[in-house]
Amino acid sequence: MTVAALVMAGGKGTRMNSHEEKPLIKICDKPVIEYVFDALKNAKKIDSIYVAVTERTPKTAKHIEKFQTKIVTTPGKDYVSDMGYATQMLKLGKFLAIAADLPLITGEIIDIIVERYENCGKPALTVAVPIETKIRMGMSVEYSFKMKRSDVVPTGINVIDGNKRYGDEWLDQDIFVLDQPELAINVNTGQELQIAETLLINNKQKIS
Repeated sequence: MTVAALVMAGGKGTRMNSHEEKPLIKICDKPVIEYVFDALKNAKKIDSIYVAVTERTPKTAKHIEKFQTKIVTTPGKDYVSDMGYATQMLKLGKFLAIAADLPLITGEIIDIIVERYENCGKPALTVAVPIETKIRMGMSVEYSFKMKRSDVVPTGINVIDGNKRYGDEWLDQDIFVLDQPELAINVNTGQELQIAETLLINNKQKIS
């Protein structure tokens, strides 16, 4: 099974203390959203890519025109509402929604997530990481919830059957706790930007 991907790129990134739009903040001289695009293109289970922007991210909309992907401008109310709006406007069936601030995400991890969705038997899947992994990597935690006996943090990746969505609420979902540092690294602050840059540089050195 393959699914569409919806990149959520409507955030301004106010905590970054930067005038740049969050999806365009550069990590190792490359906009963070391009790392997400690279991973999606390398994923075998992604067959098309869409991008959701808001009025807060006009430069992002202009920048990603070169990727020749369909762009939808959402109201900018909140993440879940904007995702629902994009689902309706694009008439998405089963799709993977992913935040634009995950620079270490890989195609292999995306394929693992979609495969888990295929086998979970539920209309929605939320991907989370253990809170200990976020803390160990030096990442901030805005929200967490308890899964069995452990606290976990959503990663900003979901797989959803858009045909079964009702209102602003998703139907029954599976929680996929995946202890991968690549999923724990998102960029909301200057400190997190520095951590992501260090990890990317280290990864490139290992490959070379």
